[in-house]
Formats: sequence, structure tokens, C-alpha cells
Amino acid sequence: MPFFGVTQLGTLYFPYPRVVQETMSYKSTQIPALPSSELSESAIELTQQWVAQSLKLKVNKPSKRLAGLLQDPRGLEFAVGFIDGVIRPEDLRVAANNLYQLRTITPKFLPFYLRVLIGLGANFGIVFPWPVIPIARKALRQLVSHLVLDARRGKLRRSRRKLKLSDSTLNINLLGEAVLGKQEANRRLQAIKEILGREETEYVSVKVSAIVSPHSPWAFDQAVAEVIERLTPLYEIANGEKKKFINLDMEEYRDLDLTIAVFKGILQKPQFRNLTAGIVLQAYLPDALRAMIDLQQWAELRVLDGGAPIKVRIVKGANLPMERVDSELHIWPLATVGSKQEADTNYKRVINYALTENRVKNVKIGVAGHNLFDLAWAWELAKQRGAESGLDFEMLLGMAPSQAQVVASTVGKLVLYTPVVYPKEFDVAIAYLIRRLEEGATKDNFLSSAFQLSNPEYFELEKTRFLESISALDTDLPIPNRIQNRNLDQPETIDGIFANTPDSDPSIAENRDWAKTIFRRLATSDIGSDLVLANTIYDEQTLNQVVENARTAQVIWGQLSTTQRYQYLTEVAVVLERNRQYLIEVAMSEAGKTFDQIDTEVSEAIDFANYYATQALRLDALPGATAVPRPVTLVTPPWNFPIAIPAGGVLAALAAGSSVVLKPAGPASRCGAVLSALMLEVLPEGVLTTVHIGERELGAKLLSHPAISQVILTGGYETAQLFRTFRSDLRVLAETSGKNAIIVTPNADLDLAAKDVAYSAFSHTGQKCSAASLVILVGSVSKSKRFFSQLRDAVTSMSVDFPTNPAAQIGPVITKPEGKLLHGLTKLDRSERWLIEPKVISEDGTLWTPGVRMGVRRGSTSHLTEYFGPVLSIMKAKTLEDAIQLQNQVDYGLTAGLHSLASDEINTWLASVQAGNLYVNRGITGAIVRRQAFGGWKKSAVGPNAKAGGLNYVNTLRNWPRVTNLEAAIYGVNTWWSKVGSQAIDRSGLLVEKNFQRYRHYLAPIVVVVDESTTQAEKSLIHYICEKTGAKTIFTTDLSDVKEKFSRVRWLASSKPPVLEMLQQGISVDHRPVAQRGDIEAARWLIEQSVAITYHRYGNPNGGPKPTCSGLSA
Repeated sequence: MPFFGVTQLGTLYFPYPRVVQETMSYKSTQIPALPSSELSESAIELTQQWVAQSLKLKVNKPSKRLAGLLQDPRGLEFAVGFIDGVIRPEDLRVAANNLYQLRTITPKFLPFYLRVLIGLGANFGIVFPWPVIPIARKALRQLVSHLVLDARRGKLRRSRRKLKLSDSTLNINLLGEAVLGKQEANRRLQAIKEILGREETEYVSVKVSAIVSPHSPWAFDQAVAEVIERLTPLYEIANGEKKKFINLDMEEYRDLDLTIAVFKGILQKPQFRNLTAGIVLQAYLPDALRAMIDLQQWAELRVLDGGAPIKVRIVKGANLPMERVDSELHIWPLATVGSKQEADTNYKRVINYALTENRVKNVKIGVAGHNLFDLAWAWELAKQRGAESGLDFEMLLGMAPSQAQVVASTVGKLVLYTPVVYPKEFDVAIAYLIRRLEEGATKDNFLSSAFQLSNPEYFELEKTRFLESISALDTDLPIPNRIQNRNLDQPETIDGIFANTPDSDPSIAENRDWAKTIFRRLATSDIGSDLVLANTIYDEQTLNQVVENARTAQVIWGQLSTTQRYQYLTEVAVVLERNRQYLIEVAMSEAGKTFDQIDTEVSEAIDFANYYATQALRLDALPGATAVPRPVTLVTPPWNFPIAIPAGGVLAALAAGSSVVLKPAGPASRCGAVLSALMLEVLPEGVLTTVHIGERELGAKLLSHPAISQVILTGGYETAQLFRTFRSDLRVLAETSGKNAIIVTPNADLDLAAKDVAYSAFSHTGQKCSAASLVILVGSVSKSKRFFSQLRDAVTSMSVDFPTNPAAQIGPVITKPEGKLLHGLTKLDRSERWLIEPKVISEDGTLWTPGVRMGVRRGSTSHLTEYFGPVLSIMKAKTLEDAIQLQNQVDYGLTAGLHSLASDEINTWLASVQAGNLYVNRGITGAIVRRQAFGGWKKSAVGPNAKAGGLNYVNTLRNWPRVTNLEAAIYGVNTWWSKVGSQAIDRSGLLVEKNFQRYRHYLAPIVVVVDESTTQAEKSLIHYICEKTGAKTIFTTDLSDVKEKFSRVRWLASSKPPVLEMLQQGISVDHRPVAQRGDIEAARWLIEQSVAITYHRYGNPNGGPKPTCSGLSA
């Protein structure tokens, strides 16, 4: 029979398998014929026997409690709430409050004395948390004491005797704090070594992520080498006089290739030639069978060469919730199969391939799970094929022990997966426990019926599910769900419906190879240099000609239909995607961006092209007065986002009908040149011109040129002020500075908070306008050893290097620090001290290790100044309200974050914080087009209030006719208010994260300056909008008469507005006429806000806090 084709997995090639009828002596690539239906019937009979036998055994109290928990309608809610809300928090008052909230859902299955204790503790704990909470924690730990054991040597021995585990092999898995850096990774590795070295320890499981600090996913080869080096001493212990077994556990899909590569790499060392060790494969991944075939091939060669066999533990997979998170947030296909039944089938597909007499000589199999039907099927299959000697059965400690006992009576000694934890770190077992409890409570999971199989109804339900999984079994080799290959990308234009662009997936070997080709070019790359030279202007005459050409080209561009402009912009998106690697190369080589940062930025640029294209279509789709394009838009982007921000400005202006002159920032001139050249591959001649200014004076000439209709600026607030001095009537739309803070309350998950603070502060070297430069610790968090330890570990473990090193997580600052940044990196203000002192580590002065300063006072330089580099300041606050005051005290309001698992705290914060982009229980950087439209409040924005990547941005770049038909305008206001303006709307469609777009009132009234030229229709429409929306205004004919504080000025008078004077006070002046389009005009009197809230807890969308993010109608 011929082969069907060739498949690549890692570095090994193997043919697609063919079906054979033999059950012995066939090649490692061939899949056996499917077992007969008689084997399934035998498995069902054996399952019936096991169920009957288990009913005769005495059920221990922990098992009864677990059964009650899984059967109680609110049992899971209570258990998860208690574990996460009472055991986890360091602050006893927080734990007491959470216990009080749980008092109304105490499950009836609990013993009477425990229910009484919870009731009393909930009430007295609020007043006396110090004695009550420790007692409650100890008592309630009985719920899960049989699922997670005490890791101390003597305690673990006693637990083994108490739980009658002497006849089982314990697969010890040490749980610990989240590994955010090298310190915790080293501590965990040493602890595993100690446990492995115990005489009684036979078998341990190790997760790669538990013994190394987080690494760049694009540094695959370096990560493999590092993990092998760190794990080698463990395997040397296992290879001692008394052989022990090490199992490399599998976690999320992103670790699949890494774990397999590490496993092979270790066992290929000569000293481990005769050591048997194991690895886990997860059957809910369609990749599992390919991986099994790969391991069988590799092990066969190893055994033929005189080496020891290996073992593969086959599990169904327990990380589905986090796989969903990864998939949703990165816009990647879900790595797992689509249903529980498909996972059950694939589980059997892998077992069918692996369980043969010859194959188990190379790869012994551990069939892991609690589904009695599946275990019986595997046992019957092994007997039929003579493979029993190469088969182990593995189950979870404490889950259905009676059933485990009867299975062992048939198949022999079991391996029990045994999580252990040291008492002081019991809270770290939360993720494991929640995952296990949720599995058991999930209705399509076997464990939800496991305790009720004596009931014919439940037995028939599980039997039916088993037979359905068997009926779907075939001999096909499943295709992985994640198959993105940047080498083979064939992007196409969108069909009118916007969807965000997926980032490059580093889990895929082909993508990592593609990235390597970019890294190899970086050291000598000068891509774009010739373009910069060709487009550099040195004289005013040439400059004037460029602007005039742009104005001429706009005449034709502006006359195109919105559909035609849509087509051009979507074609730009295709060109950018097709040339992703070159955009990455130029930004890394010129602007110092690390690979992960620039890849997402290129995705953002592509999103801007597609999103603004769809927004162009909306210009025709909405009824009402038609806007007129502004002829020429000047786009002046910054160097820190050298691809996405210039792309966004250019594409928005083009969508609005303008032609564009792009002036890239000097330190990112090559980036701008390459970006522009790619766009011009499809755009009409003249509508986009990129200029590089050879003389400083020419920059002022360009800005003051009368043909420039508007400027889109991203940069410092001072730059916006400077631009205004060149031409007082110049319309400037600017996203400026940010002094952004994250608040961490005692209700936070401190590990997650430390991780997000570190990333938000130091990704791209802190050179993001959205970066966190402040963290405000509330109450007991300011004294939390755990938080400070985790933050220090996370920050000091980040790899600092030039982007030519794939492992670099923090790259260089754009130029050698000076001024504010140099002060921030080298000087301490009064009362301050370094938690982590920054140091320069490169000869050119651009590479700095990150710094964290403590003791920052209210109103100090560190509190109020944006350093724009790798410096984080820590402040303390007694209460959340105090912290919000500190957060709001700065002049800027770009991004803001909160870490708290308490819905009431989140609600308080959402109602009070003054920033344009809010983030809850996640990092505060990385806004995504449409999902989190970006733009700030206060001095973080200048000009019209429209967010980049949002619904209003393109509209803001056009001239809308003055209102004349008041009735039609009011109708537009009413429609917009009911459908949009009053609502908090989530257009992202995500389950694990909600992304609300809403409008808020300005922090102070808007002053409306009028005179005799202001029409009655304008004034009437303003009054109506304010009455409808609650916006506050002050009408005046003389601005100097206004004595109270105001937020902005709407200038409707015929006299010249004091734009520059107001800007110096941090106030923007809007001198557009009142628009005929009611929906357009109404939005101008409110301020936009984007709110991103993590809605999951360990991947469970129902597990996190559910605050109320309301619109203005609430």
C-alpha cells in the first residue's frame, strides 16, 4: 500500500501512516487496525465488574466530601471561592470579608460542625480575623487534604500510611509559587532535588516552566539548552545506584515542542543511555498522535543502539481553560480538539497506535485517567496484543480511591499522580485544585458521574459516551489546529467585516525557523537606508513642491468613492502582511525593538489598514450631512512605535479622504521609509509622500505650510505646544504623554500583579507611552514580602540585551539617556531608595538593567514625572480611595491599571479613575485596534477627543457641515445616545476578557464661547445634547469672565481662539462648528474610555470577579 505523503515534526520526517492488518512486527509509522466491537463489549463488562466491586468497599470521609462537593449545585462555587478567597489572601481582613460573602452558599454536604464553624467564623471573622481565619483555613483544608499532600518528609510518609498508598507508586509533583524569575526557579529546582533524593521517592514529575524563569518564546534553541543544563543534575540523581523515574510533565500547547526537545536532549547524553524516563502527551491536542509517532521512532533507534526504553504518559489534558485564554487573546485557533468526545476519541487513537507488543519494548505506556470504560478498553487491548508488560495505569490521588483500588486489583500496581506542597505555600495549590474541582463538576467529564455509577441512568450515560467515542475512532492522522506558517502566508483582502490579525505563533517550528532568518540579517541590516537618502529634503523649494503635489493628488483621491478607498486600504493590509518580516527587521535593527514587541506592532499596523478601511465604508452607510475631506494631513509619529503609529495616522487620514505627508521620527527614519514604500506599492501616486528633513528649520516650515490642513502627532505634550507656535490656526490631533500607574490592593492575586507590573513597566524598555511607571500598593500589600520578592525576581530575571539576541526581553533605550531619563536612572529624591538599582551594561550607554525605586512621596518628581524608560516607582496608600487620588493626581490620564479580585473595589475604581484606557487584572500595555481603542484624558491628549483604532477617529479627520436642520440633528443625537453613547459596549466578543467602550463626562465643564456669529441652531443643539447626556457647559462671550475650573473650550465665536494660551494650561480648544450630524456632534461633548477586564480565573470565564462596567445611562 503506498504512503499518502510526508509530515514533518520537529527535526524528524515520517510518512503519513497506513493501516495494516497485522498486530506485530510492523514499522513505527504504521497504525494498527482498529479493535473489534467485541473488545468494546469486553471493556463494558469489565467496567460493570469494577463498579460492582467498588460498591463493596468502604468509602472514606474525604471521598464522601468530594462526592458531595461535586453533586451540590453550589459546591464548586463554594470550594473555589473558599480556596481562592479565604486561603489565598495574605491579608486576614480580606480573607474574613471573603468568608463572610461565602456564608450564604455553604454546601449542605459539609459536616454540621463545619457548617456552624463557617457561619460563626463568617460573622466573627469580620471583627476578629486574626484568630478566626487561621482556624477556618485549617478546618476547611479538610475538603482537599486528600488531593494535595504535605511535602515535608515525615508528613508525606504519614499521609502515605493514612491513605493506604503503600501498594501504589506515587508520582510526586511539587507545587510552588508562580515562577516569575530565576530565584523561584532555583528554589523550586532545589526542592525537587531534595524530594527526589529521599530514599522512599521513586517517581517525580517536573514541569519545564517550574524550573526556569520565563523566556522569550523566540529563543527556542537557547531555552532548550538552558533547560537541559538545569535538569541534568536531577537526572543524575535518578541515574544513581537506586534508579528513580523522572516524568517531564506537559502544560500548555506552547510548551509541546520545547518539552519534547528537552526530553530528547537530556536522554541523548551518554551518561543517560541506560536510564528510563518519561514524558506526557495530551490527547486533547490533535498533535498528540504525531508526537507519539515521533517519540516511537526516536525511542526505537535508541533501543536498537543499546539504550533504555522511554515511557509516555497519555492523558486527556487538563489545561483547556488556559488554552482558550491563549487562543482568544492572540487570535490563534484553539490548539485542542473541539469537544470532550473528540478528546476521548483521540485518546483512544493514540493508545491504539502505541499499545502493541513491539512498540512497548521501545515506549512503555502510562494510561492516565479515571474513566473506567477507557481504562478497561486499554487493558483489554493490551491483553489482546500481548502488551500488558509495557502498560501502567495512572490515576489522580484522592479522586475516586475506591475505584482506583478495584482497578489495581485487575491491572496490578497503580501510579498515583500526587501533588505535594509545603504548608506555608498551600495557597499555591489553588490553580491545581480549582482545575481538578472544575473537571469533576463539568457535566461532560466522567468524574461528574464517577460517584453515581451504581445508578443505571448514570452508567448508561457514560456507556453511551464511551461508545460514541469508539464509533468516531479511525486510523487517520489528525492535522494540528495551529498550522500558521509565515513562510507560506498568502494573505487576502477582508470581505468588509473587520477581524484582528493574528500575531506570529512561536509554538510552530516553521515560524521559529522563519524568525531565525530575520535574526541572522540583523547585525548587518541597513534596510531602508537608500529610501531615506532618496527622500531627504534639504531646501524649502523642494518641500513646497512636495506639499503641493500632495494637495494635487488629494483632489482625485477625495473624489473616489468610499468603496474604492476601502479597496486600496485593504490591499495595503495585504502588502504589510506579506512583508511582515521586513517590517520586523527594520524596526529591530534601527529602533531596537525585540521580536515579540515588533511582531505584535506589525499586526496592529495591519489592523489599522483593515479597520480604517471598514470605517471609510461607514461614511456612506450613515444617513445625514456629508463631510468634506481635509486636503493634506501631516503625520508626525514617534520612534517608539515606528510601524504601527505611523501606519495608523496615515491610514486613518487616507480613509477620511486626505492625502498624507509622513515625516518619520529621526531615530526611526528607516522604519518610516520602508513602511511608506510598501504602502505605495498599491496606493495611487502622490497620496502618500514620505519626507525626511535634512535641516531643522525645514521642519518648522513644513508645519507652518498653509496647505497642511491638520497634523496627527504622537509625542510629548511639549511637542504639541511647540507645533502650535508655528501656526496658531493649525489643527493638531495629538496623543501625548502618560504617567501611568497600577494599583495593587490586598484583594489582588499578588503573583499575577507582580508579573503584570513587571511586564507593563519594562516591556520595550519602558519606552511605551502606556508603560507603567508607578505602582501604588494599598494597605498590607506595601509590607508583603511575597509581592516584593516576586516583583524583584521577575524584574531582575529579565534578559537585557540588543535585539540581535533572540533571548532579549528588554532592549536598548533609543539613545543614550539624558535629562529626565538620566535623572530617573541615576538619582534618588528625598526618602527614596533602590529596591533594584539600574545599571548601564553597554559601551554605547543604551543598555540599562531596569530600576525600581521605593519610598516615593506624594507630589515628588518620581510621582509626577514621566521618565520614559526602564524605571518604576513604588508608592504606598492606606486605602483604595487614597491610591486613586495618587493615581489621578498626575497631569496625564493615558492608561491606568488595577489588580483586585473584589468586584466592589473594581467598581469603585472604574467610577473614579481618570484615564482613557483602563485595565483590570492584566497588564496596561498592548492596546489592540477596536478591542481597546487608544487615547488619553487630560494632558495625554490634545485636540479633538477621538481614540485611535476607535469608531470616531476617521470621522474626526473630516470637516462636517454646520447644523442648519435642528430637527434632523436632534434625531441623530437621540439615535446615537440610545444605541451607543449611553452604553458600555463590548465589541470584542471574547469570553475571557471583556473590552468595553464607553463615554464619560469631562472632569470639569466645557466652556462654550459664543458671539453674534453663533447660530441659534448651534446653541439649541448644544443645550439639547447636554440635557440628553448630562454634559456640563458654561456659556460665555468672554473667556476671561470664567473663574471656575473647566476642562476644555468650544470656540464658536468669530474671533481668534486663544489656542496656545489654553494649551499652556493643559486645555484644548475645539473651534469646529457645531455639526449637522447629531451623532457626530454628540460624541464631542463626552470623552471616550476603553475598559479591559480579565473575566477569567485560571482560564474559567465564570471564575473571576464580575464588576459592573456601566455606561452613562446607568
